[in-house]
Amino acid sequence: MMYFKKRFIFWNKGISSVLLFVSLFYNVAFAQDNSAHNPILFADVPDLSMIRVGDTYYMSSTTMHMSPGVPIMKSKDLVNWSIVNYAYDTLANIDALNLVNGESTYGRGSWASCIRYHNGFYYVSTFAQTTNKTHIFKTKDIEKGPWETISFSPAYHDHTIFFDDDGHIYMIWGVRKLRMIELKDDLSGVKDGTERILIEDTNIPSGSNSGLGEGSQLFKVNGKYYLFNITWPRGGMRTVVIHRADKITGPWEGRLALQDLGVAQGGLIDTPDGKWFAYLFRDFGSVGRIPYLVPVKWEEDWPVIGVNGKVPETLDLPASKGLIPGIVNSDEFDPKKGEPALPLVWQWNHNPDNSLWSVTERKGFLRLKTGRIDSLFLKSRNTLTQRTFGPECSGIAKLDVSNLRDGDFAGLCALQRKFGQVGVKNVAGKKYVFMVTNKTDTPMELESFPLSQNQVYLKIECNFRDKADIARFFYSLDGKTWTVIGEPLKMEYTLMEHFMGYRFGLFNYATKKPGGFVDFDWFRVN
Repeated sequence: MMYFKKRFIFWNKGISSVLLFVSLFYNVAFAQDNSAHNPILFADVPDLSMIRVGDTYYMSSTTMHMSPGVPIMKSKDLVNWSIVNYAYDTLANIDALNLVNGESTYGRGSWASCIRYHNGFYYVSTFAQTTNKTHIFKTKDIEKGPWETISFSPAYHDHTIFFDDDGHIYMIWGVRKLRMIELKDDLSGVKDGTERILIEDTNIPSGSNSGLGEGSQLFKVNGKYYLFNITWPRGGMRTVVIHRADKITGPWEGRLALQDLGVAQGGLIDTPDGKWFAYLFRDFGSVGRIPYLVPVKWEEDWPVIGVNGKVPETLDLPASKGLIPGIVNSDEFDPKKGEPALPLVWQWNHNPDNSLWSVTERKGFLRLKTGRIDSLFLKSRNTLTQRTFGPECSGIAKLDVSNLRDGDFAGLCALQRKFGQVGVKNVAGKKYVFMVTNKTDTPMELESFPLSQNQVYLKIECNFRDKADIARFFYSLDGKTWTVIGEPLKMEYTLMEHFMGYRFGLFNYATKKPGGFVDFDWFRVN
């Protein structure tokens, strides 16, 4: 995916004709480039699982502690995707997911999902360390639901569900030592006595010097079984490994399938006209884990991934139309009749308290109300989020802060463990614009000054180009003239704590007395 800014030519005698020629050549070349580009989505869409039903593709992904969870995305061409549903509104009603009693589930929640279509039903399964359960969601209408929910213990790590031709239903899971079980016909649990070690040998061909990793995804093509996993050589990069067998019980033979750019973990998808691709993802700094498509050709019944073993930049697929509005989008907070209150691009940080937000109490505004006291931003409820995206993006919000109470903080944030905030606070009845950074894990206010009006505009610009990972913070009193506030934040993707790419977030929390509220007039992404 490529993005280009308009280039303006300033005429200078002697070089104007050269510059004009170069500009015209550049623009014509770009206009003729109708191919798709990697990454397919320059945004945090990790742990992909994908199916094709007829001419329509569906993909599920990981969003951890966010609610609703397990996004379902739809495409007609493998390139242009839109969120059409979620597998669940809330995973469970427990303290860690509700952000109450000092508990949270950052870095956990639901992890790698598996999406399948079988006998007219769609199945999406996931697992959660937070609940220590495996969760399976079933529906006939993947875009509208409703979903039937099944869960059982334990949480089977990075599992793949497989409906075999003979009616048996299997699940493969594990890290390094891969195991297999058979599920009951109604998927309500495991058949007794069916657990077995599927692949125990940790010596992967081609000298990768590491054991088999995780991320199991199983496929059957022309009667043979193909199991995708990753390995991660010490000091090296994430690598695709494929095992093949004539029977699901083995014996299995494995080979290293792709080792380039760290693009790995995923599986196989084919197109109606017979093309094959591997869908994979790449760790790309603070924007998160971004999806790639890599061409596949078949040689001696093995899927061969890449072009001469490399991930190509361009693909024989239609060009991307961008992530707006399918994956990220602006919101005027004025839903039309029949539309959801909030577009599907939004997710709450943990389970929301639905009594404390509204888009109807003041038409055309999102109202976030406070209902308790919070001393830490990351432990406060009802922060509304959506993805940042690359290579560069901005999020802008207009706020009415008339009804903030003493001790209230409201505004716009770049959300991860090492977050940055630009917002408005009420201190003893007076309002101040502020900027806070958490880059040292101790929130520090870097700048604040009095605000003499109740309307304010806030902006965060994110630069992920070449992993620059810089966020800058701005405010405006009229929405036209912008002033930098505080300092740039060096964004950092943290694995063990939040384990997701940075998100734009709209927040409001009380530190002294609940009952205040803030009205967001709109939020716009560029």
